Amino acid sequence: MSFLSRLSQWLPFGHVPEMDTKSVYQHLEDNKIQIVDVRTTLEWEKSHIKGAINLPITHFSEDSVKQLRLNTDQTIIVICLSAHRSIPAVRKLKQYGFKDVYQLKGGMLSWWKEKLPTLISQVK
Repeated sequence: MSFLSRLSQWLPFGHVPEMDTKSVYQHLEDNKIQIVDVRTTLEWEKSHIKGAINLPITHFSEDSVKQLRLNTDQTIIVICLSAHRSIPAVRKLKQYGFKDVYQLKGGMLSWWKEKLPTLISQVK
């Protein structure tokens, strides 16, 4: 793979499969999805979706994804603030062999706009 091809995998542009907030919320209630939040740890601690796993896009690698022990048979939703950082994460997860991967359409901004529930981490 050329340098430009590798670089293009990390660009926050282009189209990846998306799922809207109401669908994500419904699947979350049914325990049918896994959520990977690629925002910074500080962003995640301030507000995140229950059950989300935080893996900042700056730390995203095949090894770090393996450590998450994601279920390859279950849908993965990737989340960031505005659905830009999640684009390369979706591409990378598909490259790592995950089949059913989507980004949250509109990111956390759309989640908050719909006033869906979030958690705040207790910083120690």
